[in-house]
Amino acid sequence: MQTHWIFKTKPRVAALCAVVAVAALASCGPVSPELAAEQCTDRARSAKGPTGKVAIGGGNQGISSSLEVSITSDFIMGRDPQQVYETCVYNKTGQGPIKPLAL
Repeated sequence: MQTHWIFKTKPRVAALCAVVAVAALASCGPVSPELAAEQCTDRARSAKGPTGKVAIGGGNQGISSSLEVSITSDFIMGRDPQQVYETCVYNKTGQGPIKPLAL
């Protein structure tokens, strides 16, 4: 009787799933207040209005350009950037902000 390849790899798949699960759970823990302030300032800035990038370049292949515009649900829902910042920091650290929001 021939064993199908999936049965031979199940222990490897289970081990890989366990490693991925542990890594995912480790990333769910609280972050440092400094990192939270940085990440949440970006989110609050996005709640203030649309953000974007424009890039223009040139080289041997000619001219290239790109345009990127981002609109967040916080902006669409009209959320206050200060409240977005405070809630974000609390959700990431379990405590209030260590420094005020500066946009």
